[in-house]
Amino acid sequence: MPEERLDKVVASICRVSRSDARKIIRSGRVRVLGSIVTDIGFKTDTANTVAVDGTEQGYSKFVYIMLNKPAGIISASNDKSRKTVVDIVSGSYRRNALFPVGRLDKDTTGLLIITDDGDFGHRVISPKSMIEKEYTAVVDKPLTDGDIEKLRCGVTLADGTKCRPAKVYTVSDDRRTVGIVLTEGKYHEIKRMLGTVGAGVNELKRIRIGNILLDDSLDIGMYRELTTNELSDMWKLLKIMP
Repeated sequence: MPEERLDKVVASICRVSRSDARKIIRSGRVRVLGSIVTDIGFKTDTANTVAVDGTEQGYSKFVYIMLNKPAGIISASNDKSRKTVVDIVSGSYRRNALFPVGRLDKDTTGLLIITDDGDFGHRVISPKSMIEKEYTAVVDKPLTDGDIEKLRCGVTLADGTKCRPAKVYTVSDDRRTVGIVLTEGKYHEIKRMLGTVGAGVNELKRIRIGNILLDDSLDIGMYRELTTNELSDMWKLLKIMP
């Protein structure tokens, strides 16, 4: 296994900044393989047992967070005047490089992954990966069979942009709530796609990315780390070796 500086390991497992991690180490609160280490530059195999305040904790080079995004929050790492999705989680995960994997419109809710793993994020959003993103949309008119078939075949937007064929299915009996599955992420794509069949979007929520489903137990604005199984399934889908 690779070696990492102890302050980086402690910052990761304690979810604190590197400067705070150094204070923890210097205070004698950290043991590596049972021995107290106060040298912040000490390097340790990432497979070694590291304990902080007597509690052993595992090291992860990157963090992967599932957020149930609220409406009214922008999908960005930082913004001087508006609250971002990273602001929601930053109190628990003080990592400078956190970013949302792809974007949800300001008023779109649901599943958003936040990470500091740039390669993972790039692969998930790359159209070449063909990763499915599934949404439920509440529209202002019932969709006809013809509307749904048009969307399934792939539509051309008003500016000439061609969209890949989408999986579309009805969710409600009144045909005003539909499920849509895409493998790309163009700007306002679903709203613009539905606009080609004369439907306006009242509500939009993402419920799945690849094999990762939005956790029903997460209230709006709540978050948790992805499980080992969720990450393993996504790595397999992306052909990434963990």
